[in-house]
Amino acid sequence: QVQLVESGGGLVQTGGSLRLSCEASGFTTDTYVMGWFRQAPGKERNFVTGIGWRDGRTDYADSVKGRFTISRDIAKNTVYLQMNGLNPEDTAVYYCVATGRARISTRPGEYYYWGQGTQVTVSS
Repeated sequence: QVQLVESGGGLVQTGGSLRLSCEASGFTTDTYVMGWFRQAPGKERNFVTGIGWRDGRTDYADSVKGRFTISRDIAKNTVYLQMNGLNPEDTAVYYCVATGRARISTRPGEYYYWGQGTQVTVSS
């Protein structure tokens, strides 16, 4: 049973930073991808970033390139999302995701496992 446990959301002012964490358990292979999606009120869930667990390759949505960084700690089975230069458009519930597929996808349907979500609010 794969479980994803997120932490690190909160309230921050424009220009501030937050770091989200997601600890994974239950995977039986290292051929998988983890990442983050976000959903703002009244909007669909959108891809933010993903990372290949074995090779560490990454992909980012254009809206967060240069501001957000995804990383992993293999020993801790944890993926991190460092968010800098936050603005009100980044306000959303952020979901940690994982899939047994080897390719980073921007489509939410490609991810089998989802965390409970953590709220990020950026005030102007």
